[in-house]
Amino acid sequence: MITVNTHEAKTNLSKLLTLVAEKNETIKICRNGKVMAELVQPRSGKASPGELPVIPELTGVIFKEPAEAPLPEEFFPDYTPGGDE
Repeated sequence: MITVNTHEAKTNLSKLLTLVAEKNETIKICRNGKVMAELVQPRSGKASPGELPVIPELTGVIFKEPAEAPLPEEFFPDYTPGGDE
């Protein structure tokens, strides 16, 4: 296992990815001494993003709105556009 800070990871990303791909290394990326992310080889047999498993209990469920429909404004009573800038 190799540990690098975010600057090293950004500077050497290509080399780190080669270590992961060719030597099956795990790379831990830290910020201020805390692990923020890991570079690892993908696990085989697991669902990738966009390839979610079917949940039998939900077969036949019909949703009122499409999943990508925006949430109603009442879900965010304290939201102010541009408030975090």
